[in-house]
Amino acid sequence: MEINKNSFEKEVINEKGLVLVDFYADWCAPCMMLKQSLQEIEKSHKIKICKINVDNEPELAVKFGVSSIPHVIFYKDGKKYDGFLGYHTTEEIEKIIKKIGE
Repeated sequence: MEINKNSFEKEVINEKGLVLVDFYADWCAPCMMLKQSLQEIEKSHKIKICKINVDNEPELAVKFGVSSIPHVIFYKDGKKYDGFLGYHTTEEIEKIIKKIGE
């Protein structure tokens, strides 16, 4: 789900459970590789995935200190929990999800 500064609070902060926020850009090759992993994660886990295009939402990128992409931040019950930079495999992301707990 693509979100923006107007929908961030509703879709991430007010959401119960685990939310993965993916800061990306269409021109970013590692972002496109990560997209495949996130699609697999979405199929096999109870996790909401929100995508923020940094080219369209520079204010959100600055607000969250995104200086390189892909940049992923996990939220659980509206609170920032964990995150990572760069491409990660499906297995690596699943380890983080297991650590956080769905």
